[in-house]
Amino acid sequence: MGYSFAAMAKRTFPLEAIEKAPLKQLRALQLRRLKWSLGHAYENVPHYRKKFDAAGVAPKDLRSLAELARFPFTAKADLRQTYPFGMFAVPMDKVVRIHASSGTTGKPTVVGYTAKDIDTWSHVMARSIRAAGARPGDKVHVAYGYGLFTGGLGAHYGAERLGLATIPLSGGMTERQVQLIRDFRPDIIMVTPSYMLAIADEMERQGLDPKAASLRIGIFGAEPWTNEMRASIEKRTSLQALDLYGLSEVIGPGVAQECLETKDGLTVWEDHFYPEVVDPASGRVLPEGERGELVLTSLTKEALPVIRYRTRDLTRLLPASARSMRRMEKITGRSDDMLIIRGVNLYPTQIEELILKQPDLSPHYVLELTKEGPLDHLAVLVESRNEGAAKRLQHQIKSYIGVTADVRIVPAGTIERSIGKAKRVIDKRPK
Repeated sequence: MGYSFAAMAKRTFPLEAIEKAPLKQLRALQLRRLKWSLGHAYENVPHYRKKFDAAGVAPKDLRSLAELARFPFTAKADLRQTYPFGMFAVPMDKVVRIHASSGTTGKPTVVGYTAKDIDTWSHVMARSIRAAGARPGDKVHVAYGYGLFTGGLGAHYGAERLGLATIPLSGGMTERQVQLIRDFRPDIIMVTPSYMLAIADEMERQGLDPKAASLRIGIFGAEPWTNEMRASIEKRTSLQALDLYGLSEVIGPGVAQECLETKDGLTVWEDHFYPEVVDPASGRVLPEGERGELVLTSLTKEALPVIRYRTRDLTRLLPASARSMRRMEKITGRSDDMLIIRGVNLYPTQIEELILKQPDLSPHYVLELTKEGPLDHLAVLVESRNEGAAKRLQHQIKSYIGVTADVRIVPAGTIERSIGKAKRVIDKRPK
């Protein structure tokens, strides 16, 4: 990435030219790279060739960025249908890394990387960490999981690329997390927001004040989280809480990052990932500013190009602010996370917002779904020492969301603490 010693002496990292480039220059680069990516996928992945041919389109048909809408979507089902390596666009002797999802709801989705892909990934992650406010000499505590999950290694390579001292702790071992934060005095922590709350709980259990910790910046991703949770984390700790976005099918973490100077949504690194927002039902591309499902196309990936990948994440695109590239609004839900309770559409983050507005309630909660006769029943289990808070929350859920819920107050420590992505919904309904 080439940061100069002069810049490091000033205790800052300079922006890349493309981050402040004129819009015309950025769009020209995107179109050139998009043509390459479509051609690379069509020529080297039989599954893409079949889909393009069935849709009556070919890479040569693309003459403008808007014409990408003519090309078919890619979904998680495509990766599962071609499991394990059928979507790879390079021979296996060019693949240097393989990651995969957990596969808890079916076959795992498998992703591969060439050496150039790893370089690109490290680059966009370094850019993300810098945008979050990293300074030369910072130490980065990585508490994302390592292994097949992309979080830990993505954060690790980005921090090292930026020249920062990287502490590769991974998830779990919460007591040791706290010990090393106390002893090593890191400046930045990269972790899921729900696990950051568990770390803060453990600090308090050990008699430590989370506000007195050395941590200055928290880079949080891997799960939807609300602005109310951001406010809760910042009130309780010494952190500036910033949002990081990515998904393994597209590259891993590092697709978009919130910039410290604005904290107004995540800047999409559009020189590598082309974003669209579509209507989840019809697939129609929506204008900038309208909320829908995020669709991403990779512009520079070699091993696993993705064309119009349906992320299922709900957001909207916003004009540029801190950089020349567009922003996306904070992800607070997924189209496939939506629950339908007695005819009412509900996202778990809607209940999280109401919980975090009540100081008497802990941010640790879980939703339990059961059947009462033919009807769905929703129970909200949340930690608190105040039984009266249950009635207030129950009333707010009914008033603001329109669902009758059974709110149950449970003792502190009852809700299982996640060391990765938080499990917010337990579905006990008969299959």
